[in-house]
Amino acid sequence: MGLGGISIWQLLIILAIVVMLFGTKRLRNIGGDLGEAIKGFKNSVSDNNKDNGNDINKDATDQSLDNTDANAEKPDQEK
Repeated sequence: MGLGGISIWQLLIILAIVVMLFGTKRLRNIGGDLGEAIKGFKNSVSDNNKDNGNDINKDATDQSLDNTDANAEKPDQEK
């Protein structure tokens, strides 16, 4: 048994039919286009994460500096 009740032989028959319908050249072009689209998507996501990550780090640094300034202004209190 293969995927959801489909055997390996049925998958091979479907693959053979697809190759006969579209040809290997067209399938190779489709695969290349799909690969480039996925690569572009990953690059966009990583660039977006880098941009957002820098903003988050800048905000965290600003907040820590604000907290340091606030603590420096408070006089020491005895317990």
